[in-house]
Amino acid sequence: MINLKTRRGRRQLIRAGEIFLFIALMSATLIYVLSRTPDTLLDRIKASGVLVVATRNGPTTYYQGPDGPTGFEYDLVEAFAQHLGVKVKWVFPDNFSDLFPMVESGRVDLVAAGIAVTPGRSERVRFGPPYQTIQQEVIYRAGESRPKNVADLIGKRVAVIADSSFSTRLKQLQKQYPGLTWQAESDTDIEELLYQVATGKLDYTLDDSNDVTLNRRFYPQIAVAFSIGKPQVLAWAFRKEGDASLYRAAKAYFDRIEKNGELHRITERYYGHARSFDYVGTFTFMRHVAQRLPPLIPLFKTAAKKYGVSWRLLAAISYQESHWNPNATSPTGVRGLMMLTRPTAEHLNVDNRLNPEQSIMGGTRYFLKLRRELPVEIKDPDRTWFALAAYNIGLGHVMDARRLAVKLGKNPNSWPDIKQVLPLLSQRRWYRQTTFGYARGREPVQYVQNIRSYFDILIWLRDHNQSGQNLNAPLPSSLLNTPPSL
Repeated sequence: MINLKTRRGRRQLIRAGEIFLFIALMSATLIYVLSRTPDTLLDRIKASGVLVVATRNGPTTYYQGPDGPTGFEYDLVEAFAQHLGVKVKWVFPDNFSDLFPMVESGRVDLVAAGIAVTPGRSERVRFGPPYQTIQQEVIYRAGESRPKNVADLIGKRVAVIADSSFSTRLKQLQKQYPGLTWQAESDTDIEELLYQVATGKLDYTLDDSNDVTLNRRFYPQIAVAFSIGKPQVLAWAFRKEGDASLYRAAKAYFDRIEKNGELHRITERYYGHARSFDYVGTFTFMRHVAQRLPPLIPLFKTAAKKYGVSWRLLAAISYQESHWNPNATSPTGVRGLMMLTRPTAEHLNVDNRLNPEQSIMGGTRYFLKLRRELPVEIKDPDRTWFALAAYNIGLGHVMDARRLAVKLGKNPNSWPDIKQVLPLLSQRRWYRQTTFGYARGREPVQYVQNIRSYFDILIWLRDHNQSGQNLNAPLPSSLLNTPPSL
């Protein structure tokens, strides 16, 4: 006990007070520091302002489009990052097999690369909510003998991506079919394997149904032989060890976009127009790209430069309208490359609808006029699809469909919703409620889907036909034979 009556006691009391004050200050400082230091992965990501995501290049994931980065996974991740209030740093591993080690080691925060959920992968990573269901499919070259089952793959040239779900599937099947062999490719991607099947360098490969849906427009030679196994789901992959804060945030995000329809809209944006595949029509289109398009490219480019629109979009519209036939004439009297009616041509000061330059210039002005007249609430890319539908069926009918959409509880500014409503314009029950009455409502839906596919193919040809190269191999003339100006 300290004796306060002595000088020594008083000094001891002062010293004790100083120690107590020091401890109190240190405790307060520690509490403050701890309260300021991010203690979960999500906190650290928000503090840094960056979400690091691994993906792979491809039409179903991430690729450079005409206006910059795009892709199904790209849109999902960017929207998630915006939800968190951070930016995305994209990482592209050299090989597919590098994706899981990157998230396991913490080098990336998540993997968003169209990853199928499998039992083996679930032992390594924590998968987020599923957002797409796919089926593994055996791909062969159309015109060749179609394999009917796994036994037909024995003794054939089969290749798949190394360490992929396809490789895992084949290893499982090999137990039942000991003669089954394949090449596991680690330094390539699925698009190259599809190309090799299309050109006869491979007999078969395996691919996911969603990827086939997009790529078969670019490789019309490929076809689906049969499906293997049960349907699988795709999901993002997170680190299994440590806290689950980022996983929980992703779960809440997917719950939200599932309920508000955003997931459906993103899916529609990339797959809605690609599901309707015309094998013969795609071959015809590619032949016309080589034979009819080259002399028209300067005209499309001139209009595009003058009016600030993609020349490939104008070319896609023109192909849908006339198959690039300057003298095209319909039974209803529309004529020329852009198939203008006489009143529309007169309004646009087009004197000769069969003149290629006048037709392209007039059609461009008409398309942009329709686009400007749409309500400001309709945002891109939907605005472009609405304008295309109006080019086909008339702006009045499109506005009728918007009003019907409101009555049906749908979003009048969403193309995925409007494409469901437009066919109703051919049903008396519905068109009697509209201002402009009956219309062949299914036609503009197919019209827009066709143009979107033609546009996608032209972009794909631009990216894969530079210097006559497709990925790492030259394009044979029998496959595409597209002009270098693309």
